[in-house]
Amino acid sequence: MTETPVPHYEASSGMSGPILVGVMPGQRPVVLEQAAHVAASAGLPLVCAYADVTVYPVDGTMGGPAAPIDPDGVDDDSYKIPESLRQAIATQLDGSGIEWSVVQLAGEPARALAREAEDKGASMIVVGTREHKLAAALKELTAGSVARHLFHRQALPVLVVPVNPRVPIDDDDD
Repeated sequence: MTETPVPHYEASSGMSGPILVGVMPGQRPVVLEQAAHVAASAGLPLVCAYADVTVYPVDGTMGGPAAPIDPDGVDDDSYKIPESLRQAIATQLDGSGIEWSVVQLAGEPARALAREAEDKGASMIVVGTREHKLAAALKELTAGSVARHLFHRQALPVLVVPVNPRVPIDDDDD
């Protein structure tokens, strides 16, 4: 019986566009850490994308002009990338040697990320899982999972980083 060798692929094989990572305030650092690792391994730039669900794209583009869904309920600057998020990204990536940028997207995160990935010619999309909390479970139940929407509706690879994995306790090891 002969064994068929498993082909070895280079990390950057077929990957020429940036790595796109979905970011949000309060997100666990492991998501950006893993996206940066992929980008560094492939020698590609990293694009950190913040999708603001409180605004919609005015001209149909994700990076173009946006307007608030409820113009009476927001301040003029409220749909900008939160400074705390921008600072957290800079703190984590400065000195990494990776070329990186931050972009703001408008609308539903999965659609916004998919559209931005297409516009930028991204090689991969990186997102994190939700926390294991009641509020997150309710949000996923009503809005669905960004990762699930992404990997079912577009052709790019999607790396889903577990931010708070639940590891079952195996009673057989005792």
